Amino acid sequence: MPTLLVSSKGQIVLPAALRRRLGMGAGARLEVVEEPDGIKLRLARSVATVDVAAIAGMIKAPSRGVPRRLEDFDPSMLAARARQGRP
Repeated sequence: MPTLLVSSKGQIVLPAALRRRLGMGAGARLEVVEEPDGIKLRLARSVATVDVAAIAGMIKAPSRGVPRRLEDFDPSMLAARARQGRP
């Protein structure tokens, strides 16, 4: 097991072979987990944050059937159609 040296700035250097094996490049982030017998380092798997407005409309579902209007979802209109026997 490799031993790491902590610099005066609190930095450590992970061995190159370990970084390659884990696919870590410059800027990789690690999570530090404090445990009773020491610390554990693990790769931080970040999820990119995306502004929903930036992606709105990017995916379009294929149209099936007749386009719907807002009135088609009005509860009173749905009840009236049900009374008339229409879908």
